[in-house]
Amino acid sequence: MNMIFLTLSRMTDIRERGIYTDLMRKFREEGHRVYIVFPEERRFLQSTFFVEQEGIHLLGVRTLNIQKTHIVEKGIGTILLESQFKRAIRKYLPDVRFDLILYSTPPITFTNVVRFLKKRNPGAISYLLLKDIFPQNAVDLRMFSKRSLFYAYFRRKEIGLYKSSDYIGCMSPANVDFVLRNNPFIAADRVEVAPNSIEISSRKPVDRESVRRMFHLPLGKSIFIYGGNLGKPQGIDFLIQCMDRNREREDCCFLIVGNGTEYGKLRDWYDRVHPKSVFLFERLPKEDYDRLVQSCDVGLIFLDHRFTIPNYPSRLLSYLEYKMPIIAATDKHTDIGRIAEANGYGYGCESVHPEDFSSLVNRMIAQKDRIREMGEKGYRYLLDHYLVEHTYRKIIGRI
Repeated sequence: MNMIFLTLSRMTDIRERGIYTDLMRKFREEGHRVYIVFPEERRFLQSTFFVEQEGIHLLGVRTLNIQKTHIVEKGIGTILLESQFKRAIRKYLPDVRFDLILYSTPPITFTNVVRFLKKRNPGAISYLLLKDIFPQNAVDLRMFSKRSLFYAYFRRKEIGLYKSSDYIGCMSPANVDFVLRNNPFIAADRVEVAPNSIEISSRKPVDRESVRRMFHLPLGKSIFIYGGNLGKPQGIDFLIQCMDRNREREDCCFLIVGNGTEYGKLRDWYDRVHPKSVFLFERLPKEDYDRLVQSCDVGLIFLDHRFTIPNYPSRLLSYLEYKMPIIAATDKHTDIGRIAEANGYGYGCESVHPEDFSSLVNRMIAQKDRIREMGEKGYRYLLDHYLVEHTYRKIIGRI
């Protein structure tokens, strides 16, 4: 089978670990011919290119900067993306016929590319991996209102993408409920859970003490780690409040690793306060980050409390893979904390009152002897639900 995957993620190295690279390798290993189309943003100073890498075809399309740039260029770049993708596909894949058209959000502006591919491949199945529900998430964060022209434009794009999709794979049951409740034109049998998933690493466990020494972290304390994007969706103001409330703790410490649009705000607080029990690192190479995660004890997830859409951050997967329980401080609509509590691998609270987060930290510390047991439960849940094999089966079952 020939399949094409449209994504906003820059996938120049198919060997890297990630929810998309792992899934694409799974398709290849099952004997399918895989073509990936992604933006090659102008900041990388690279022209459009088409290469084959370990049996997978990569088409990097020269675009404007779409991520980590100011809102004007991001907006224009996102709008131009469709025409740029179509032009590149016509040029570099003129004779390839596809059986599966797979694509992910963000962005929700792939509608015309999907229609173009379906017209060229009338027998193909189109499958949307819904990772981002836009423009509602922007409305939740007060970036614009439902009465604005921005909302009207992107909502039309969103509806068009849903209508062009034969099937929609969501990250969790709450995502499925949200999509069906807010888009009554979508038939229920077209929407299913196709979760974020990974391929389990075969690397050996790290020496926790040596890793902690390398990063100058305490050896005898439980470490709570947050790793990933530090932007508006993560509710950085609340994260800072939580860290400030716990900054002098003697029984544990907190490690924050990442970058993003709100990193500067966190750095300003850190440099001003000099918290004794909080450590802050900028984003690390994936290999170093994985080693660091394995040397910690509890994973943290933060989401802005204003969200009405049920996000399901993929950073959960690395925590579960390394047998760490979680604490999820999120909005009340997201089910990541509820699922963790129901399956015994973590706790959840709403990201409104810092004392609620602190009480969960206290609870985790008070039952320190259960942290390993909770981590094992999380790992088993990962094996049962969040491997690439599960997502692959969902998608291939629709062909």
